[in-house]
Amino acid sequence: LRVRERAVLPASVRSDLDNDLTAPAEIECMSQPRILMLGPPGAGKGTQSANLADEYDVSHITTGDALRANKDMDISDMDTEYDTPREYMEAGDLVPDAVVNAIVDEALSSADGFVLDGYPRNPEQADELEDMTDLDVVLSLEVSRDELVARRTGRRVCDDCGTNYHVEFDQPEVEGVCDGCGGDLVQREDDNEESVRNRLNVFDENTQPVIDGYENHDGYVAIDGERTPDEVWADIRSAVEEHAE
Repeated sequence: LRVRERAVLPASVRSDLDNDLTAPAEIECMSQPRILMLGPPGAGKGTQSANLADEYDVSHITTGDALRANKDMDISDMDTEYDTPREYMEAGDLVPDAVVNAIVDEALSSADGFVLDGYPRNPEQADELEDMTDLDVVLSLEVSRDELVARRTGRRVCDDCGTNYHVEFDQPEVEGVCDGCGGDLVQREDDNEESVRNRLNVFDENTQPVIDGYENHDGYVAIDGERTPDEVWADIRSAVEEHAE
């Protein structure tokens, strides 16, 4: 829903002015939207979520960032193995869904608007999210399996500063050398083809049912994620303009 308010000059002033600049002005205002970003690993969720956060001045909430920001949260009343998320993270154990749900709920409750990226990962978490907030827009980035594999296996990461490159789409000025710090560019162990395909299989099993469940949401929009980032962003922006209140 777009709210438009007309500001009209008094007749006495309008009569003294005769040019196009004196036409009634339109002031457009949009409340901060609540957006869910879905899609498989490598679809571009992080890039486009950052665009949304900048464009609409909303919080970019990811489970990883939310966990790190709340790693000392007291969860001793949740009957879990550890009393804080930090203890799970330091032990290398998966943080239980109940803890992740509580942390995401806390992050959403403190945000006027948001783009949520990386949650929910399964139908149970989707049920929890429904109780936490009302979503304005649900965006699903659609990218073919072969394209996802090509994107992930071609990724190179600076061993020193962590900057991402790609052997086809985002090459450094000097092959194998980071433009920013001069560090070596390496392929992460989990970016080999076998690991990438395994991660996509896990996504299909656990998270694709979440996307299927949102297809009947009034604000659901499927986005072709195989085009250029600018073209994808144009579609995303149009979807938000159409569905956000």
